[in-house]
Amino acid sequence: MEKTTVKKTSKKDIQQLILDGFKTYVLEHGAEPKSIFKFTKDLKMKEEEFYTFFTSFESVKSAIWVSIYDSTLQAVESQEVFKEYSAREKFLSFLFTWIEELKKNRSYLLSLYEDKSKSFKGLPADSREFKEKFKDFAGEIILEGKETQEIASRPIISDKYDEALWLQVLFVFRYWLDDRSPRFEKTDAAIEKSVNLAFDLMGKSALDSFLDFAKFLYQNK
Repeated sequence: MEKTTVKKTSKKDIQQLILDGFKTYVLEHGAEPKSIFKFTKDLKMKEEEFYTFFTSFESVKSAIWVSIYDSTLQAVESQEVFKEYSAREKFLSFLFTWIEELKKNRSYLLSLYEDKSKSFKGLPADSREFKEKFKDFAGEIILEGKETQEIASRPIISDKYDEALWLQVLFVFRYWLDDRSPRFEKTDAAIEKSVNLAFDLMGKSALDSFLDFAKFLYQNK
């Protein structure tokens, strides 16, 4: 007589069940659940199971942002050519791929973040962990750019480059959220133009060359 193998539900499965259940609720109701008790009851799980992974719906939303980021990074780094890209090309590749991942969750994101009655100065607090992970990635790009002299090292300002790239992420997200063009063509153009501007500004400019020359003249007079 054959033994019946019962597949145990892993912690990862339960965590994913919560994330998927949360997104489904938002899609169906246009808002996040009102109660963790009711939410877990609908998912046919105990409330304490929810608290094994998350402390609140805020932490669930944070995990969704992180999962989108992780999927994006995995996609770009799996491309062999990515290693050969310049710093500018790596950031462009990240943003274009990120938008593709956002598209998979557009209805969910619109339900939670499209409110135009509020001034939009950035992503909400639930994206804080995503920001930390992104800034680590941005830091690596900036370091590579400095090593190849694609990005200029400037006193004080250089320390803010990662924040400048984060502001680009905010800009792209807001632009994409409002974009109604076919295939989001305007977002693609906005990404390319804004990234080119950012890296032109971070690159060695005519002003840097002038200051280097002035310093040379002063030191060798």
